[in-house]
Amino acid sequence: MTVRSMHRARWWRPESDGRILCTLCPRDCRLRPGQAGFCYIRQNHEGELVTLGYGRPTAVAADPIEKKPLNHFLPGTDVLSFGTAGCNLGCKFCQNWDISKAKIDEIQSGHVSPERIVQTAIDEKCDSIAFTYNDPVIFGEFVIDVARIARSRGVHTVMVTAGYVHEEPRREIFAEIDAANVDLKGFTNEFYRKTTLSDLDPVRETLLRLRHETDVWLEITTLLIPGLNDSNRELSDECAWIARELGTDVPVHFTAFHPDYRMQDRPPTPPSTLHRARHIAHEAGLQFVYVGNIHDPAGQTTFCPGCDRAVIERNWHSVLDNHIDHGKCGHCGHAIPGVFRDTRNGPSSPGLPRRVTLSNPEAKPCD
Repeated sequence: MTVRSMHRARWWRPESDGRILCTLCPRDCRLRPGQAGFCYIRQNHEGELVTLGYGRPTAVAADPIEKKPLNHFLPGTDVLSFGTAGCNLGCKFCQNWDISKAKIDEIQSGHVSPERIVQTAIDEKCDSIAFTYNDPVIFGEFVIDVARIARSRGVHTVMVTAGYVHEEPRREIFAEIDAANVDLKGFTNEFYRKTTLSDLDPVRETLLRLRHETDVWLEITTLLIPGLNDSNRELSDECAWIARELGTDVPVHFTAFHPDYRMQDRPPTPPSTLHRARHIAHEAGLQFVYVGNIHDPAGQTTFCPGCDRAVIERNWHSVLDNHIDHGKCGHCGHAIPGVFRDTRNGPSSPGLPRRVTLSNPEAKPCD
């Protein structure tokens, strides 16, 4: 790895034995000289922590915002999505394992500046930029720099994250972010430890802090895996906690698992499981509950809690009709929580992703 591939990292401190303690996430990696952390892209280089993922996206696409999934944040608009190599979780079911479990020098990636990312979003007529595919916490330095420039140019930013991060970097990263979808991967410590090689409590802490201490628009996703995190008891506990601690108006998405990576011995999630989860969530009082990775227009449509009529109709990731008017139901005037344009009636984007080329890549040297 060349010096030009490195960028000085934040959130670390030297140890007395010559190692470095990375304080980004609860994994607390202690790194010998030349050693990289669990995430692969944060490395002890000559006594300083560097990040190898700064300005090195490995996948870039323009997506409908509903694909993140975010259903109450600028519905019907496009978002420029990108990620890097590496991840700080070890999910056995990872559906982006080809990049999240790769080292940066194993994947083709160019060097781009934060300015180039933002300009590409503008050129592609994307209202937002999403840090996604792998967990953007691990390239938090780049997230902050991109998000600050994006905000200055009227472009929103979105984090799709597992929320496995310490308090200080969480506060600093999310101070620049407009919306987040947090993967609540299950609701037992056993599931988290055995299946994701992480812990549940830091994720719940992230959810609490985002909801109660920031202006970040928050939605939650749980991927339901047959026989592992889809029992009535676990779903009831999760939904009751969300209702009690975060509020009944936080949108929740239940999505279908398909066999991948190191979990190919499980069957795909049947639609009946998602319907059951949605019913349990409604019984717990949650007002906005969605299903994903299956064809279910009703489970992907936003209904008004005031009059029960459809206010945003969807089919897969396409918005077919939108009756939100100045943040309220266009039928009865009931307030709908979210971030919406003033008025946006009728169909919008076709809901199809498209590949994007980052033109004129610019090198970002270590500074």
